[in-house]
Formats: sequence, structure tokens, C-alpha cells
Amino acid sequence: MILDSFRLDGRVALVTGSSRGLGQGAAVALAEAGADIALVDRGDGSETADRIAATGRRVHRIQLDLGAATPAELAGAIDEAVAELGRLDILVNNAGTIRRTPAADHSATDWDEVLALNLDAVFHLSQAAGRLMIAQGHGRIINIASMLSFQGGLFVPGYAASKHAVAGLTKALANEWAASGVTVNAIAPGYMATDNTAPIRADVEREATILARIPAGRWGTPEDLQGAFVFLASDAAAYVTGAIVPVDGGWLVR
Repeated sequence: MILDSFRLDGRVALVTGSSRGLGQGAAVALAEAGADIALVDRGDGSETADRIAATGRRVHRIQLDLGAATPAELAGAIDEAVAELGRLDILVNNAGTIRRTPAADHSATDWDEVLALNLDAVFHLSQAAGRLMIAQGHGRIINIASMLSFQGGLFVPGYAASKHAVAGLTKALANEWAASGVTVNAIAPGYMATDNTAPIRADVEREATILARIPAGRWGTPEDLQGAFVFLASDAAAYVTGAIVPVDGGWLVR
């Protein structure tokens, strides 16, 4: 039955930035589809852990500041997930940050912090997970891209650069690992009602401009991405790799 190919029973997923927002939505969705979950976050992931436990799935929390972690520490998070949950089949690189400053005033510190979390951590986690997945002949890596993987945006040069790079990295890893049974894809959320977009939503004029361009007529929610996460993590997407999948209410086609 086709619906069986969407099930994730017996699989283990690691989700970063999972204490709230899109990461929490991803972790809960994967658990509801049958996966056990390792949560990686620098903050308190207890709410997400409780929601996963309520589904009957196993959950393990790893507290780590991904933006400050060394490559060895990031690889250690992958090893810890395997040690606690027995294997690793799915990696969701969700954690990210943004700094809003005009390009002429964008500090080196802001640039470095954004790239460290949004790009460097994504690569090192993917590399460590990819080694395991290649060895076992199966794996799913799902990155979080952005509308700014396609566009330049305003006042977010570091973020735009990092999200263009995530799209490129997704395609590069997909090319190398597809023959080993490992798919690498990215979801590009549109304008989502999360902490990262709170300053924009608080700007009445700019929010109105954004809403006027979204054919769906509303901001997205973490729930709007859950189907895409489950699909890309499942056997139903076995022949999908290197894709940047917009979930944007029609923003890009307007």
C-alpha cells in the first residue's frame, strides 16, 4: 500500500534546533510517523521531548550550541544519538539564525555567527551522518533552505549567503551520495510565523506588503511543513534527491 511507504517505523531521526518553531514541528511529525527522535538544541527541549514521548516513541535530548561547537563535537552528537537510540536514518538540519543589518554595517561578528550555525554546522553534521548512512546503505538528510536561497532579501547579507550555500551543499552531497542510498534534499519555507520573523511581523507596513504577495494570503506555520518533512524522510521519496522544495504559499510563483 502506498501509505505504508510514508511510515518511519523502526527509524531514528536527529533534529537540530528542535525546542520550538519549525524544528519542533519536524520532530513531532517524524515521531508521529513512527521514528524515534534525538533532539539537539542549546536550549530547553523539554516541551518537544514531552510531545514526542506522548506519541509512544523514544526520545533523547542532546544539549549543544551548534554555532560554537567544533567539528569533533558535532560528530560527537551524531555518535551520541546512535549510542542512545541504536542507529541513525534521518538528519534534519533545522537550526539557524539571522542578523538584520544593512550590508554596509554588517559586522564581522554577525557574519561569522550566521555562517557558523547556518552553514558550517550543517556541513559537519551532514558529513558525520553521511558516513554512517553510506555504510548502512540508506539515509535521509533534510536541510532547511529559504526563500533567500533564491532571492537576495534586504538587510540580511549573511543569512542570504548562508541559505544560497545550503542549497548548493544540498545538491553537492546529493550528487556524491545518491548511489549509496542516501538522499539529500532541502525544504525552503516561505514566510513563516516564527521567532525569526517576529520583527517583520511587527512592522505593520512591511507585513502588509509581504501578505499582499503571498497567494495563500497568510503566513505559514510549522504544521505547514510537516508533510514535506515526513515525505522526504520516507521511502516514498527514495528517488527524490538534490531538490530544494518550496513550501511558501505560492510566494515564488507570484
